[in-house]
Amino acid sequence: MFRKFVRSFTLGLAMAASASIVMAEDAVKTLNFGIISTESSQNLKQDWQPVLDDMSKKLGIKITAFFAPDYAGVIEGMRFNKVQFAWLGNKSAIEAVDRANAEVFAQMVNADGTVGYYSMISVHKDSPYQTVEDVLKNAKALNFGIGDPNSTSGFLVPSYYVFAQNNVNPKSAFKTVRSANHETNILAVANKQVDAAVHSSDVLDRIIARQPETAAQLRQVWKSPLIAADPIVWRKDLPADVKTKIRDFFVGYGKTGPDAAREKAQLNKLTLGGFQVSSNAQLKPVRQLELFKEKIKIEADVAMTADEKKLKLEDINRKLTDIAKS
Repeated sequence: MFRKFVRSFTLGLAMAASASIVMAEDAVKTLNFGIISTESSQNLKQDWQPVLDDMSKKLGIKITAFFAPDYAGVIEGMRFNKVQFAWLGNKSAIEAVDRANAEVFAQMVNADGTVGYYSMISVHKDSPYQTVEDVLKNAKALNFGIGDPNSTSGFLVPSYYVFAQNNVNPKSAFKTVRSANHETNILAVANKQVDAAVHSSDVLDRIIARQPETAAQLRQVWKSPLIAADPIVWRKDLPADVKTKIRDFFVGYGKTGPDAAREKAQLNKLTLGGFQVSSNAQLKPVRQLELFKEKIKIEADVAMTADEKKLKLEDINRKLTDIAKS
C-alpha cells in the first residue's frame, strides 16, 4: 500500500514538473507587451501593432498587446506576470520597478535624435487666459483636466512645477478637476469641455499629424523642463536569451537590415526615431522630483507639529542622499 502511494506520489510530482516545463515553454512562446493608455486603445493598437508583428516574426515568439484603462492596470499586469514587458512613463516605471519585479532596459529616442519630451498645459485658442498664472488666479471658475496619477508628464511634473511650487492644491483650487489620458485632455480643451488641461508634447505631436484642425484649437500656456524619454521595461525573471533578443530588436529597429526603411516609417507614426539601451538610472531624476514635491507639501503643512515635520523632512533628505549616491 505504501509502495503504491509512493509510486502515485512520484508520478504526481513528475506530472507537475512536466506541466511546469510546458508552462515555461508556453511562456517563452508567447509574451504580452503592456501599452500605457496615453490615447485611445484604437489609436495605440494602430500604431504599435505593426511593430509587435515585426517583433513576433523576428523573435519567433508571439507578442500580444496588453491594454488597460489606466496606467495602474499595466503595472498590476506586470506584477502578476500577465505582462512580461511594457512601454511605461518614468513615474509608472518606478512603480513597476518597486512593486512588479521590473527593470528598465531601453528608452525611446525622438525622431530628431533627442531623448526627452515636455509636459504642457493648454487652453482653447479663444481663451482669455494667456499664462499659467492667469489660470491659477482664476482657478475657482475653471474646469481643469489632469492626467493619470501614475503619469509623469500628465500628473507628477505639473504637480511639482505648477502646483507644489505655487502652494496650490488642484483638487480644491479649481471648480472641477477631471483625470483623463493625454488625448482625451487635448480633445476636451479643443471642444471647450474643460478650460485648461495637462498633456504631453509627444501626444500633441501625434494629434497634429492626425487631426491638425483639432490641435489648432489649442494654445499652450505652460511648458515644463525637459523630461527623460519614456522607458521600456521587462520583468527581471524573463529568460536571459529572451531578454537579449528583445533588447536587440528594439535597439536595431528601423536602423539596419532590408526592412529598415519600412520600420523607420512605422516609428514615425509613433513620432519616434528609435530606441536606445537604458537602465533604472534614468528614473533617478523622477524619484528626486517625487521627493521634492513631497518636501514642499510637508513644509507647507500648518497642521503638522514641528517635530513631526522635522522627522519627515529628515527622512526625505536621507532618501534624496541615497538616490544621489546610487
